[in-house]
Amino acid sequence: MAMHHIITDGWSIGILIMEIAALYEAFSRGLPSPLPELPLQYVDFARWQRLWLSGPVLEDQLSYWRQRLLGLAPLLELPTDRPRPAVQSYAGTYQVFDLSPELTQRVKAFCLEAEVSPFIMLLSVFKLLLHRYTSRTDICVGTPIANRNRAEVEPLIGFFVNTLALRTDLSGETGFRELVGRVKETALEAYAHQDLPFEMVIDALQPERSLSHSPLFQTMFVLQNVPAQPLELPGLRLRATDVDTRTSLFDLTLVMSEVDESLRGSIEYTTDLFDAATIDRMIVHYRSLLESALSDADLPIADLPLLSEAEKQLVVREWNDTEQNSFLRGQCLHELVEARAHRLPEAVAVARPLLGARPV
Repeated sequence: MAMHHIITDGWSIGILIMEIAALYEAFSRGLPSPLPELPLQYVDFARWQRLWLSGPVLEDQLSYWRQRLLGLAPLLELPTDRPRPAVQSYAGTYQVFDLSPELTQRVKAFCLEAEVSPFIMLLSVFKLLLHRYTSRTDICVGTPIANRNRAEVEPLIGFFVNTLALRTDLSGETGFRELVGRVKETALEAYAHQDLPFEMVIDALQPERSLSHSPLFQTMFVLQNVPAQPLELPGLRLRATDVDTRTSLFDLTLVMSEVDESLRGSIEYTTDLFDAATIDRMIVHYRSLLESALSDADLPIADLPLLSEAEKQLVVREWNDTEQNSFLRGQCLHELVEARAHRLPEAVAVARPLLGARPV
């Protein structure tokens, strides 16, 4: 069964699976449906939202997003493996990585001490990574929100999810702890104005549009913090299967979730722009920034190490090896040329740097 996103969202899929399980168990035993009649349907919510989101409420929401996103650059230019195509194909794939249980516990401890959620902490590191890649201090990242802030809509299947544009200033001698505070403040303000559908934000702002990239932001961050409920049906063994849709709606989407006491990440990316090896390095850099930020959260973000130890060895030591060759010591250049001529008298010594020039 496939459902268009216009009628469903991730929360709805969980409801659907639980209801199918309840119906399967009842019908397999010859029992009637155990599901109660819903006092409300999605159409009731849609009508209420249309009536409520008008007048002063609508103007307050529009005013916030106009002011918050004013002057935002249309494109975040990440270093890519290929030029951006004139028309994006949405072809993509994803790569999965895990953070160790020890690193996961350090993240949780920092969140308790800083009084922030893991979402804010992990998003801050992602924004820092984008800043270090682009040198841009104005970073805007999109994030989905369930938008079910009323108990009456929690059991409904429908499209409630909304998208928020979270814009953060990373300028100045900012420490990582201060950056986390800025991201927290931005997120709380956005949550207070989450009711305005993202398409209405686009209509109000009228940003520069291009077929080569999405408007306002080209990167997304998602934290899946709702534990998956195991599905058990009588007489059946079931398992979940990840499906690679071979698509990517954005340049990059980082999805984090907790699996077996560890944080697991998945980077979905467009294959029009990035190779798998580039995403591998990006994962290494994300982990390096996370570890260094946890080691010294008050260090300026510009000083937090980005490279892994292997990259440091390659860039700082191997590529920067300026030791002189021993055969040059105690000899002048003309002496080396003379010795070479004695060994190979018939070899070309000098040639003009011109096409078709004859040896001299």
